[in-house]
Amino acid sequence: MKINAENLGFKLLNEQIKSAGENVEVDNVVGERFIASGLSDKRIIINGTPGNALGAYLNGAEIIVNGNGQDAVGDTMNDGKILIKGSVGDALGYAMRGGKIFIGKDGGYRCGVHIKEYEEKKPVIIIGGVVGSFLGEYMAGGRVVVLNLEHKSDIVGNFAGVGMHGGKIFLRSNTINFVLPPQVKCEVATDEDMFEILDYLKEYANDFSMNINDILNENFFVLKPDSSNPYKRLYTSN
Repeated sequence: MKINAENLGFKLLNEQIKSAGENVEVDNVVGERFIASGLSDKRIIINGTPGNALGAYLNGAEIIVNGNGQDAVGDTMNDGKILIKGSVGDALGYAMRGGKIFIGKDGGYRCGVHIKEYEEKKPVIIIGGVVGSFLGEYMAGGRVVVLNLEHKSDIVGNFAGVGMHGGKIFLRSNTINFVLPPQVKCEVATDEDMFEILDYLKEYANDFSMNINDILNENFFVLKPDSSNPYKRLYTSN
């Protein structure tokens, strides 16, 4: 089913999407908020730039955006997949607890804040470009990957991993030239580390019509909580 978002407003647009069939394509999207929030059994193609909270509380639906995203994409999403061909704003995947978010270009500030995992639920965020400050802030689980495919000078901004006490952040880079908080350690990714994300990288390459070898042709560093100096002491009464 095709929907023309022009002049609908976000409430009516979302009502039409929810009442449509399993496959929906939406044209002329310009800043409408909350698109596909809480949806499970749909595949939605969006032509344009959706507004804040795209795919919030997503529960299994697939969203493809032929354009950019704004703030809070995938806020608290539980399952499903969001693929954005362009760049996104701040707080990508805030409190995400499952599913996948693939971004073609850059991310803003606070990507992957508060993401977490539980048993089989392991959220994954892959960003093709670079990101701003506070990447993975208070991260408690999951995997965040920043690829910097265009080889810009700074892969991340300041304060990467602040408050991080779980999960891993992967940075595709031959050097790390920024200061990390003392409770986070940075190491060259091992084969075991890379095995954890290899299938996701292959899926990302396929989605964006790339050769996986062009992604794997540089070193990856991995940021992990330092168990010898854990943040968890800040969150317990002991």
